[in-house]
Amino acid sequence: MALTLDEALAQLGHRLSPKRRSAASRLRRLADPAAGPSLMEALQREVRDARTWETQYQVVMALGMCGHRPALGLLRDLAQRPFKANMVYVALGDAIVRLSAAEDAADSLRWCLDGGTPMLADGALRAVAMQQLPLDSATIDHVLDLLDPLGPHDGLRFWAAAAAAGWTGPRVRAFLQECAAGPRADVANAATSSLQGKYQTYSIL
Repeated sequence: MALTLDEALAQLGHRLSPKRRSAASRLRRLADPAAGPSLMEALQREVRDARTWETQYQVVMALGMCGHRPALGLLRDLAQRPFKANMVYVALGDAIVRLSAAEDAADSLRWCLDGGTPMLADGALRAVAMQQLPLDSATIDHVLDLLDPLGPHDGLRFWAAAAAAGWTGPRVRAFLQECAAGPRADVANAATSSLQGKYQTYSIL
């Protein structure tokens, strides 16, 4: 049986990391704002041990899904720290954008893109694509400026291509056409859908 909210919150303090990870994953699915404070406390404990990076990932993602905006400062601080596991940066980028109010999402995206950590940018772009967030033309140009120097095999193109279904302009179309003709099937498929103005449904860890 699936954990209830209270059971999952209690399990965040379990001595075994897999149990804590399972609790965080459940809270991520529940997306209940009431879980925010406990998740924030759990994250502060988890980051002390680099071995629990999978649990850290799930706790960060749960914070984003729960909409706990007070965690933004902590997440931005963590995004500037060294992590051996790049997936933690993906979750941080994703959650930072998710926790930004609609009017601040573009600023948070740019902050992640400019941080110099590719997987942080990847997570931020993933959140834009998954939420189908509209971006202003200046922010779209900011994204494309980052992607232009990258080679056709670079995975950072994927979520941008997926998000671009809602973007307009000749530069966007040129980017998508280039991706659609590129060597990576996942990027090409995302770009082809976006050229048709269609968002795909994606499942993420």
